[in-house]
Amino acid sequence: MAKKEKKGILGKAIDAISTRDEEAAAEEAKKEAARAKHKAELEAAKRQAAEAKIRAAEAKAKEAEKAAAEAKAQAARLEREKKLKAAAARQKESLEKLRKQAEERKPRVYVVKSGDSLSKIAKEILGDASRWPEIFEANKDQIKDPNLIHPGQELKIPS
Repeated sequence: MAKKEKKGILGKAIDAISTRDEEAAAEEAKKEAARAKHKAELEAAKRQAAEAKIRAAEAKAKEAEKAAAEAKAQAARLEREKKLKAAAARQKESLEKLRKQAEERKPRVYVVKSGDSLSKIAKEILGDASRWPEIFEANKDQIKDPNLIHPGQELKIPS
């Protein structure tokens, strides 16, 4: 074992300064570690906040997509409804046209009154007395003589 030498004042002063410097360095290292830890915590908090913003934006995007899909579906329903209404209007128009045609084809009937003649009836119903032969032709089954019609007779009036 080596002999332990006693240090002089200078040695003791150097040792004290070295210890003090080492303690200061250790304290500085602790402060630097604390700053690094704080910085890491801040970065983690920022990252979490950014991730939360991303999740919120993604949720909003999904909501917007869902709303857009619903709007598109609603527009399609409205378009189908519009087409159905147009088709219904066309059918109603067609039905009305068919009713009119049926009404026009349905023979009109005129009941002869006292003092009537075929020309008088033609003028009154058809608007032209010279159309009396049309009435005569339509009623040949009941009229033998166009100059002889009787009150109460039901005559078919052509269109």
